Amino acid sequence: MEPKKKEKEPSPNNEKTSVSKSIFVGFQHVLAMDLFIPPIILAGLLSLTVGDTALLIQMTFIACGLATLIQAGFAMKLPVMQGPSFVPLTALAAIGTTSGLGAMIGSLIPGAILIALIGRLKLFSKVVKKFIPPIVAGTVIVVVGISLMPSAISSVYNAPGNANVNIMIAFISASILIGCMYLGEKATKRFRFVKLASVIMALGIGTIIASFYGLVDFSSVKDSSWFALPSIFAFGMPTFELDAVLIMIAIYMIIVIETTGTWFTVGEVTDQKLDDKRLNGGAVGEGLGCLTGSFFGGTPVTGYSSNAGIIAVTGIKSRRPILAGGAILVVLGMMPKLTSVIASIPGVVISGVFAVLCVVIMMNGLKVIKNEPFTERNMIVIGVPIMLALFAALIPQEVMSGLPNLATYFVASGTAVGAIGALVLNVLLPEKLEDKKTVTAKGEIEYATR
Repeated sequence: MEPKKKEKEPSPNNEKTSVSKSIFVGFQHVLAMDLFIPPIILAGLLSLTVGDTALLIQMTFIACGLATLIQAGFAMKLPVMQGPSFVPLTALAAIGTTSGLGAMIGSLIPGAILIALIGRLKLFSKVVKKFIPPIVAGTVIVVVGISLMPSAISSVYNAPGNANVNIMIAFISASILIGCMYLGEKATKRFRFVKLASVIMALGIGTIIASFYGLVDFSSVKDSSWFALPSIFAFGMPTFELDAVLIMIAIYMIIVIETTGTWFTVGEVTDQKLDDKRLNGGAVGEGLGCLTGSFFGGTPVTGYSSNAGIIAVTGIKSRRPILAGGAILVVLGMMPKLTSVIASIPGVVISGVFAVLCVVIMMNGLKVIKNEPFTERNMIVIGVPIMLALFAALIPQEVMSGLPNLATYFVASGTAVGAIGALVLNVLLPEKLEDKKTVTAKGEIEYATR
């Protein structure tokens, strides 16, 4: 009698998950994303009205939902949720305020097409292996958090109204977020939702407190419809300015570094190997997702690492909940009344919460680089980009106004300055042989391969 052939175990990506379970877990993924924060921050930087802010949030939901369906459905085929990136916010605001929203939208299109082409030509995986080691990816994430902090803090100080009241409300909102995050981490599984909904709870309670001081206006909500189909180029037709396009191409490269770290995190959590095919497919999905976002006037999308935590907590590694989450985002994006409620949250509440999120982003970057040896060379590669990002973030307005457009767009993004600094320093500074030694979990010395 012949022995039975061992059946091949199904991939975690393809494990069977019921529709109801997929929707339930997918909704948890959506709650963990807090993807309405970037469009609110961008709207504030652009001085948009509450109505236009609500529209930007609505379009962002739809763009992220479609980008998620593209990435998880047929591009990378990993359970990766796509959300708006924090990286380009200051650069987009500089373009929008200097050259108009049409130029801002137009600047998004060429870079997105380029990223998709790099993946389609199978070049992306080679670039990752050569130029994006963990020390660069982690440093870029740290730079993102640090370079956004001054904007979050100054928004509290410069908000209209009583400065003392604004600072108090921002402090309370930030404290609630920190408390919910801590309690959610320490709580039993039954109350783990406290952490998942921590941002929503902080924004909600902060808004209630702000209402006692007359800082909340929900008048736009009653005028909003319950359902509306999305509009292509809702903020105007794109125009193309060379300076704006060039700076956004550079920033797209930085976004790709950011999202690559997320892909590796999801790959580890789901026990899926990130081979060349997946990396190149991910670049195609990233490019197509960003292109889709540009049609709706949203910000470029990126993979969200917070969703890797949901996968780890739930143990569900299938793509089905992610696809369900993408569909949920599209549906939510067709509900203007919901986005009007979000757009009515006071700016000081948003800024208080955003400041804490900047810290979370920074610490996630430190997690990526914590295993790198802290040699003098590596300290320069990590530390100098942070310094450069702060130089850009704190540059006086009178100096900024005297720069040409291309330099203005570049310097306006501390993330771009710091990230390019990390890439250049990592390539230019030679790595000594002993610097490549790493200590394994068993305590043995081996040479790390790049």
